[in-house]
Amino acid sequence: QVQLVESGGGLVQAGGSLRLSCAASGRTFSSYAMGWFRQAPGKEREFVAAISWGGGNTYYAVSVKGRFTISRDNAKNTVFLQMNSLKPEDTAVYYCSAASRNASPRSEPGWWDYWGQGTQITVSS
Repeated sequence: QVQLVESGGGLVQAGGSLRLSCAASGRTFSSYAMGWFRQAPGKEREFVAAISWGGGNTYYAVSVKGRFTISRDNAKNTVFLQMNSLKPEDTAVYYCSAASRNASPRSEPGWWDYWGQGTQITVSS
């Protein structure tokens, strides 16, 4: 069982930056693929980024590639999402996710096993 707690959300102006953190419980954090998703009002939850268990492979949605960076610190059981050049369309609740599957992370929400409670990001124009 893994519990995920996100932090770092807030209000930022367009063009600004934020860094999200996701702290995970459990002694097997390093064996989990980790991801970030987001959900805007009235829209489905969408994939943002993912990182393999060892951190050697990262994956991004086209809409955030080049602006967002996912990373992890297995010693601290934490995954990060650095968000730069934020746009109003990035406004959403951001969720951290984890999966224990021995496979490349996937963008479908149903592939992931665990979810955090979410943190709100609001980008003003």
